[in-house]
Amino acid sequence: MNSIRFTKWLISFVLLFSVMISSCQKDENVKDMDVVKQTAITDSVSTLSIINTPGNFLAGKGTLKVTIEDSTYTFDAATDSVAFINVNNGDNKYFGITAINKAHTMSFGISSIGFASSDTENKVAGSQFLFHMDDKKPVLQYTLSKYTDQDDSGKISLEKYNDENLIAKGTFTTFLAKDDKVNSPFYPVEGSFELQLK
Repeated sequence: MNSIRFTKWLISFVLLFSVMISSCQKDENVKDMDVVKQTAITDSVSTLSIINTPGNFLAGKGTLKVTIEDSTYTFDAATDSVAFINVNNGDNKYFGITAINKAHTMSFGISSIGFASSDTENKVAGSQFLFHMDDKKPVLQYTLSKYTDQDDSGKISLEKYNDENLIAKGTFTTFLAKDDKVNSPFYPVEGSFELQLK
């Protein structure tokens, strides 16, 4: 159980760390997207001794929408940092989407075990939604709890993947809790994404 929890934590950390690096670079108006993507991948993945696989993209256009507790939050890749990432961790392969808004007050990440490809549906392996309200309030955090039944963790559906200028298009569902306790309520989460290179 600890091994599974560590793996989920590690993948979430890699995804969020990657997008934070790319977000900082985006804020600095870096014009060469290939340099931005390669730096984000190298800095975040090699530090943790995880061999990255091809297919890591920093979106230049498109949206990621996340709905939780009757509110919908939108990340716009033109201004916010949204990345689609593939990670190879030993024998385990993961893909996911991670995003952080320009103001660095909201971040989201979701990952799945397996390879990214068109017309696939995979189980959610990890997910986290963070809000930094202000200095007086603590960070509000929704996470995929270790108490979730594996069959209830949700699904990521990829309609299209790596098709010319389109990075990925699809939907996801999962259930996140505000804390990691046995009786914590779970909130249904739905989302959609359509990400392009430019």
